Amino acid sequence: MNRKHFLSTLITAGAGIPAMKTLAAVGITDTDAAKQLQVPPYLKPGDIIGITCPAGYIKKEEILPSLRIMESWGFNIRIGQTVGARDYSFGGTDAERAKDMQAMLNDTNVKAIMCGRGGYGAARIIDQLDFSRFQKNPKWVIGFSDITALHCHINRHFGIATLHSKMCNSFPDDFSKAEPIVQDTIMSIYQALTGKKMQYTAAPDPNNRKGTARGILIGGNLSVIQSVSGTDSEIDTNGKILFLEEVGEYLYNLDRMLNTIQRSHKFDNLAGLIIGGFNRLKPDDPGEEFGRTVYDMVKEKVKNFKYPVCFNFPVGHQKNNYALKCGMMHTLTVADDKVTLKE
Repeated sequence: MNRKHFLSTLITAGAGIPAMKTLAAVGITDTDAAKQLQVPPYLKPGDIIGITCPAGYIKKEEILPSLRIMESWGFNIRIGQTVGARDYSFGGTDAERAKDMQAMLNDTNVKAIMCGRGGYGAARIIDQLDFSRFQKNPKWVIGFSDITALHCHINRHFGIATLHSKMCNSFPDDFSKAEPIVQDTIMSIYQALTGKKMQYTAAPDPNNRKGTARGILIGGNLSVIQSVSGTDSEIDTNGKILFLEEVGEYLYNLDRMLNTIQRSHKFDNLAGLIIGGFNRLKPDDPGEEFGRTVYDMVKEKVKNFKYPVCFNFPVGHQKNNYALKCGMMHTLTVADDKVTLKE
């Protein structure tokens, strides 16, 4: 999707968080309503962004492009102990990753935590983390893919906004020579962190279901959301706008994961549904063709509901992966001529 079909409108921040009565009106559960939604302080020049690896490993030299760009934004960078560490596919042992993440959560001088990359591993350490200081001094937790586990856990328990976006391994080596779409998505991180209200407009899809929804935005990687079902990190989708993305799966496995979401009633009471990129899907084995597209699967799972649904939204394992503020109120409008998601 090119830039003329996907625009980021920057509006000066100012509107407050909706009151509890408003949350109840859009169907948020009693548990959520009992907690006040919190937005971590937006960043200003001189603030510190910490980099840690709660999931997969990344080499120190691989984070250098992100350091240069974030420093050009006026931020200081604190590199965690897990950057450059490795325990097979992980960014250090479970104990090392938990210790490094805990240090970032506890340090009141660190105003945002950017994960080095995704991969796998965040869910292995999440129960070891103490979020008590984080609750008192919220900060932005940034990442996507496997980091969906952190987004889900933080939203479920604390109602604190987080940032679903690209991570260090997605920053271009030379920003000035990067494709416009890559520049735009990287800049959307800066815009989100500095308090701009984000509005995204995407091209329509013939499979979309029209309508308007207002609710808290939550979601991320389908397989991670499915994997935390039944755990202490399971998300509550009631009254929310849910977005899903996935990469590198067989069609039948996508259906299995979507079926789990359906059977756990997470589609039942949504305000709206956003389907992002479902990319690099694995081909069916010869003679074992699944015979259903992603469109078919999703429409089958939500056919009994009336909320708006949109497909091919620019979020996921792809170049056009824009920053989304999880845990904050948004309005989704799915019309004939365009799709708009507005904070």
